Order: sequence, then structure tokens, then C-alpha cells
Amino acid sequence: MLNQIQGLHHVTSMAADARTNNRFFTDALGLRRVKKTVNFDSPDVYHLYYGDETGSPGSIMTYFPFPHIGPGRHGTGEVGTTVFSVPEGALGFWSDRLANLKVDGLKPSETFGEKRLEFAGPDGDGFALVEVKDDARPAWTHGGVSQDHAIRGFHSVTMRLRDEGSTCELLKFMGYEIQDEKDGVKRFTKPNGNGAHLIDVETMPNISSALQGAGSVHHVAFAVDDRAKQLEVRKALLDTGYQVTPVIDRDYFWAIYFRTPGGILFEIATNEPGFNRDEDTAHLGEALKLPRQHEHLRAAIEEHLEPLEA
Repeated sequence: MLNQIQGLHHVTSMAADARTNNRFFTDALGLRRVKKTVNFDSPDVYHLYYGDETGSPGSIMTYFPFPHIGPGRHGTGEVGTTVFSVPEGALGFWSDRLANLKVDGLKPSETFGEKRLEFAGPDGDGFALVEVKDDARPAWTHGGVSQDHAIRGFHSVTMRLRDEGSTCELLKFMGYEIQDEKDGVKRFTKPNGNGAHLIDVETMPNISSALQGAGSVHHVAFAVDDRAKQLEVRKALLDTGYQVTPVIDRDYFWAIYFRTPGGILFEIATNEPGFNRDEDTAHLGEALKLPRQHEHLRAAIEEHLEPLEA
């Protein structure tokens, strides 16, 4: 069993419009845009990162906004819901705020004894806010949401699977433990995790497979301290029979990827070097940052990408 993984690092999804996406996360949800860069494999497309003040692992929601992408179809073999942590007593504020902003899919609910507010993103993305007592992670409070209500980071993700068995065994191998089980959902927790250390696995044997598009989660990333820990995880996964990519430099973290038995793409990402490696913390997410291999294309890229604030 692995002990290097700390919880979630980031969740990466796809969107249809960069400007709408940026407005939703910074204005509606009050998160900070901590990086404005481009897709490594498609530099004509933004890669946008949102999170807390510094982009702490466990707080980072990222997006690839593909202008001509069609809508995704939700189903099994995907992360169905990305859940954020908010302080106890904050859901009334969020219900009013999101209703006033005409956010779709607002629905109060309760899961494992926790009050939550479900809602949809601009592309039908599945989100929820959950009240968490004594979440000590610092909040970004310069996005129009006060300390008493602001998002602290991720709470969990919910994975929808037709058959849970092999993925649950993988999570146990990754150091997760079953915390509870109710109504066909198993909750896994990472002991001594980073605050974003819960995974819910929902078994839906009669639901068709998801098709990726706008509003779909592309991959979910798990955090490790550094490259040495990452290499230990990589070796263990390879030894267990998983096909794992080589280590890839993503500028703000190093990454490895592998496909789970249930069809979800997992990433193991390092906490180092962080988002302030090429921008001062006070100015994160302001300038367009390009991967080194695309810097020579800056003029053409800047001309092609639409301004996010217009």
C-alpha cells in the first residue's frame, strides 16, 4: 500500500468558452485565477487554473476551453461531481448568491450526514458545495466572497462506475481507506490527508458510459510532495501492472498519468515547484505564461486567444 499520496491535487475539465468559464469561477465562485497558460498539446487553447491565493494542492480547478467542442454526455466511467468545502453555515449564502446569478441545477441535499448544495457549471458540469466544520485551509477572499463563506478547496470527487471492484482496490492500494457506505456509495478517506482527501465511489451498473466533451472532467490528479515520492508511486504502479506515462514537466508540477480499470484518467502530480515559479504571488494569473517549447509562438498565440476580461 502506498503512503506517499496526500489527497487531491487538482481536477481538470473541459469547457466550450474561455471567457464564460473564467467569469464563472472568479466572479460566481470567488476563486482566484492563479495561472493563465495554454494546453501543452494544443497551444491555441487556454489552460486556466483557479484556486486559493497560491494555488495550493487540493484547491486547484483547471480547464481546457475548446471553442468548438460539443457537450459531454454524463454517465459511468467519469468523475460526475466535483465537491468544494465551505464553512459551516455558509450554504444559505451560496444558495442565495447562485440563485441570483441564475446558476442552473441548484438543489440542497445531504450525503453522509453533510449538508450540501448541488449546482451545475456553465457546460453542465456537476458541482456541489459541502459545509465542513473547522476546515483550516486559507480562503481567497478578494473575489467578492467573505472569509465566513469562501471556498476552502476541494472536499471530494464522486466517481461514477458501472463496476466498482477494481477501482476500489486501486484506491486502497493508493492508501485510501473505506470510511462509510450508504445508498450505493462508498466513501474513501486518506488518513492524515491534505484536506481534499475524500473520494466517493458511486456504482451505477445500469447507466451508459460517459462521452467526454464540454462539462466533462478530463482527469483527476492526486498530490505527492516531490519527484522522489512520485517516482516511488510510479514504480509501484508499474510493478502492479498499470501502464504509466513517463514523468512529464508541466511547469508548475511534474505529472504521471494512468487509466483506471473504471475508465477514469488518474494523474499523480507533485506539490513542487508551484505556481509562483514564474510569477510573483501578488500577480498570479495575470500574464499569459507559455511553456518553453511554445514561447517562440507567442505573437501568434496572443493574437488567436480571445481576451478573458472583455
